[in-house]
Amino acid sequence: MSENGQTAETDTEPRDSTHAHLAGEVIGRHQHGYHQLLYVSAGVLAVQTGEASWVASSARAMWIPAGTWHQHRVHGHSSVHTLGFPLHDVLLDSGTPVVVAVDALVRELIIACSEPSLPLPEANRLRAVLRDRLRRALIEPLTLPVPGNPLLRQACALVADDLQHPRTAVWLAKRIGVSERTLARLFRTELGMTYPQWRTNVRVFHAMVLLAEGANVSETGRRCGWATTSAFIDTFNRTMGQTPGAYRTESGA
Repeated sequence: MSENGQTAETDTEPRDSTHAHLAGEVIGRHQHGYHQLLYVSAGVLAVQTGEASWVASSARAMWIPAGTWHQHRVHGHSSVHTLGFPLHDVLLDSGTPVVVAVDALVRELIIACSEPSLPLPEANRLRAVLRDRLRRALIEPLTLPVPGNPLLRQACALVADDLQHPRTAVWLAKRIGVSERTLARLFRTELGMTYPQWRTNVRVFHAMVLLAEGANVSETGRRCGWATTSAFIDTFNRTMGQTPGAYRTESGA
């Protein structure tokens, strides 16, 4: 391990695997010398790079380009499937991590492809279908960018650390000592979204984690700052394309 916490060696040979993790486990900061498709058939993985955070779950797989430093935190008892792709085999045309929607067919293809004893001819046929399906998959937008500006990092931390209490832009601007206009500009220029949009994303992000850990829908909505359970269900459904109850069931909670 190097002084900055990065793994000294990097895997270079693409590998496929299926493995289980317990809730709370952390897979430390590392990188691969090949592209990786990461999928969680049960539970949730919060994946973080130096630039942003994502959630990989039963409804969403994550493409991690080669050489991307990242770490995982497990929420809920998780079954994790990883597929490795050589540098020349770019499954998704993105130089940064992306999350793609997983339908029933893609789910079964990923699980089948990650079986370590799968004969090579069968693996190649399954991967060919998986490539076709994933290249048409909907790319999911829920990402939490990491702000570079120290004032904006402070503002985001104030909100994320206390989601139960709604924080207005006026309150937040006063707390970090800037005008409301300056705060709005920081969110637009640094994160590419408004403060309300970012707060909705961070609340849904944390709701996904809580649901995977076993919290019920009403409790999750309350802990993430929604005034009513129905408001939480509506926002979650519009953001994720499914109700929090359905997401909780798919996550294996």
